[in-house]
This record gives sequence, C-alpha cells and structure tokens, in this order.
Amino acid sequence: MSGEFDLIARHWWHTVPSSSGVVLGNGDDCALLAPAPGMALATSTDMLVAGRHFLPDVDPEALGHKALAVNLSDLAAMGARPLAFTLALALPRVDEAWLAALARGMLALADAHGCALVGGDTTAGPLTLSVTVYGEVPPAQAFRRSAARVGDDVWVSGTVGDARLGLAVLLGERPPLARADWQAHVRARLERPTPRIALGLALRGIAHAAIDVSDGLVADLGHVLAASGVAAEIDIDALLVGQAVHPAVRALPLAEALSCVLAGGDDYELVFTSPAARRSEVQAAAAAAQTPVTRIGRIMPGPVATHPLADGRPRVRLCDAQGRPYPVPPGTRLGGFDHFATMSA
Repeated sequence: MSGEFDLIARHWWHTVPSSSGVVLGNGDDCALLAPAPGMALATSTDMLVAGRHFLPDVDPEALGHKALAVNLSDLAAMGARPLAFTLALALPRVDEAWLAALARGMLALADAHGCALVGGDTTAGPLTLSVTVYGEVPPAQAFRRSAARVGDDVWVSGTVGDARLGLAVLLGERPPLARADWQAHVRARLERPTPRIALGLALRGIAHAAIDVSDGLVADLGHVLAASGVAAEIDIDALLVGQAVHPAVRALPLAEALSCVLAGGDDYELVFTSPAARRSEVQAAAAAAQTPVTRIGRIMPGPVATHPLADGRPRVRLCDAQGRPYPVPPGTRLGGFDHFATMSA
C-alpha cells in the first residue's frame, strides 16, 4: 500500500510559479509566502464533503477543479490575486487512478491562475477535501461586505441558476433538457465553475462590496446587506430577460426558473455594488476581464444590523421594471443552500 509521502510525491508535488509570491513551497513543515509591498494577505478555507457538497461518484477531475475553484472564487470576491493554496484530503481508500484525475483537475486550474500548492495533509477517512487559499490585495481596495452604500447599483457577473438546474437534472428531479448543448452547459456550470478572478482584479477601486454566489443570490446578497446595514431592490424583469439568465433556465416554468436564479447557488458568480456614476467603468472592467455583467438592482436604506453574521431580517425587495412589488408565483423558493442538509442521491 502507498504511504502518505509516496502519494504526495506522485500526485501533489507542484512546481511553484516564479511570480507567485511563494518563498518556500511544499516539502518543509511550513510554506513561506511574501505578499508584494503594500499588499495584505487574503485567505479563505472551504470544505467539500461527499454526500453534502458533491455526489460520491462525481468525476474526480471535475471535483479537483471545483474544490480549488470555490476557494479562488472567494479571492475574486475580495479583489485578491491568488498566490498559493494548501489541501487537506481524507480518503476512504487509495485509488491511484482516481487520485491522478483529482490532482490533474486541481493543478490545471492552479496553473491557470499562477497559484502554487504549498502544503497540506492526507489521511484515511470519509471522503473530504479542505482547501485553504492565499492571495494578495491592496487593503484599501479589498471588497468588504460592509461597504455597500445607499445609491449603489447591484450587479451580477455571468449567469445564475445554471448550477442548480444542472443538479436537478443530475439527481433526476426533472427530465433531461430539450437541447443537448443546454444539458452540457448546466452540467459544466455545476461541476466546473469559473472563478471570476480577472473581474475581481479589474473592479478594484470601482466596486464597493462583493460576494460570490455560492449559497444563492438572495441569501448571499443578504449577507452584504446585513453587514452594510442597508437593503436592496432587485429588478426581476431586468434579471430574467437579460444576459444574467441562460436560455436553459429561462425556458423553465416561472417558479422553477426564479427558484434556480434567486436561491440555487453553486454558480460562483460575483454579485457586487458600485456607485451609479461609475457604470461605464464597471462595463469597461467587465470587458477587460472578458466577463459579462448585468445591473440587477440598487441599494436602498435599511435597518442597521445588530449582528452582521446573524441578521435574519428581510432586506431584499423584489420588484418589476417599474419598481412595483414583483408577484412571486407560488412554489418559488428563495432560501439559500443549507450546509447541514444532506444531498439526495
């Protein structure tokens, strides 16, 4: 049987990019990172557990990609450039082919973003991946959840709702989609999300607050609103007819489409706020990052949060293009992903 260090040598030894800010990579008790002068170190950790965050029979190469992508997405939501990451991996058994595919997917994405694997841990146990990522950002330009201001526009990148639709098809909750290209698209968006690093960097000095859409658009935007002590109006007409919703999602019955778009999560797009006077700069940043963005609402006055991490008061108002309350159809789900709920197989 392969030992821990044999597994690391075969699958996880990663050449450090010359521009990564890594002084010492894997192989020692600690890695050494050196952010550029004037930069703050940004760090985030995400855990993916079989049966809660992914199905046990998922393609391992896609799983490797996603495990790192969800962490890089957190850096994007802070406007941070990736430097390095660590991986803690629990395995029920050693499967060399499975591990090779996992590493291939993860390290390909790492190389695409100049992000070095600098350490971690492996052990026997229920299948679990825990990634900690490190990046750098000028402190004054980091996007803070508490920085949304009344009068800001609310924007979202890419398309939202795709991943939830992909999961519904995968789990057999709904029949396969009418078009094969739509089916392939939503499956790829579920299993291989794109971290919006380039957009996060391009929005430095323009955006005020940002968060990535991991648990659902309404739920994640709600974290920003609570931390900032504000509320938001979301224009459902602008959201549904614009480029933020893929045709595969738009073709669903309205309640199902709204549930995917507003509560689906797992898209890892950025929802961010910026001053209305800087709309042209947002569009220019999006064009430079080759990432479409859609303006979907505005920041309004709201109650001051008593505790930004646990503020359950509703802060998102759904409206139509004329600003009237939007008639949400029965059966629409607005709550975000629950990390303590088990996925069904």
